[in-house]
Amino acid sequence: MAINWFPGHMHKARKEIKKVMPQMDLIIEVLDARLPFSSENPLVPALRGDTPVIKVLNKRDLADPDVTAQWQAWLEKERGVRAITMTHNQRSEALDILRLAAEMTPGHDRQKSALRVMILGIPNVGKSTLINTLAGRPVAKTGNEPAVTRAQQAIKLPDNVLLYDTPGFLWPKLSPEACGYRLAVSGAIRSAVIEFEDVALFAADYLLQAYPDQILARYGFTAKPEDGLALMDGIAAKRHFFRRGGVPDLHKVSEVLLNEYRAGKLGPMSLETPALIEKETAEAEASP
Repeated sequence: MAINWFPGHMHKARKEIKKVMPQMDLIIEVLDARLPFSSENPLVPALRGDTPVIKVLNKRDLADPDVTAQWQAWLEKERGVRAITMTHNQRSEALDILRLAAEMTPGHDRQKSALRVMILGIPNVGKSTLINTLAGRPVAKTGNEPAVTRAQQAIKLPDNVLLYDTPGFLWPKLSPEACGYRLAVSGAIRSAVIEFEDVALFAADYLLQAYPDQILARYGFTAKPEDGLALMDGIAAKRHFFRRGGVPDLHKVSEVLLNEYRAGKLGPMSLETPALIEKETAEAEASP
């Protein structure tokens, strides 16, 4: 099942971005380091043309460092792209972005005109927090719910940089299908879009295979469960999450698993690798 989630304000944002992007000197796209491909907007390459791009892999502390290094190399295969990592609310790392921006626009004279930079990012990826860190003051609204930013705004930064903030927007169709589930696991898509327990089951299946030792240690298993559903049933037993009649409360298990993953309590874990994405993309292209 492909997931469609394209609220009206996001459609408007896409039109606005398409209109102003040719005027930009540089683009900063904020990605979730745990899922760089799924949190990357496929509309951006078509809209940016030859404009240089800095891909910021945010929430580095929550991601598997070895996988993050693979993603940096993978992203920089695209012409005019540099990929860097950062953690939450680190001003020194944020200022490195501005230094890199100057390096990538050597022909621009800031004595004559401002460096126009557009910052993009899907909902809940940390874009507004990064803007506030760059500005050194609260200029962008932040929140834990997706799609907090609703209107475009221009923000003056030091050294004659003009930063254009944009609403977080997704694309009309999330494909391959697994990308939508990864976004939901990370919290970028509201729980109402996909069944909450389905999202948790997707996470349980993947994490059990990719990070079995961490999962078993966190939830006190001595043997690896057969699959994601067995893992969820086991968590229900370990945490005493039962409904009337002794039925495992999978909704409660889903809340615990997803909240603990999002908070980093399971350890640094990535939800996708370049090899996995290349495989899924090839399969999606080959299917009728």
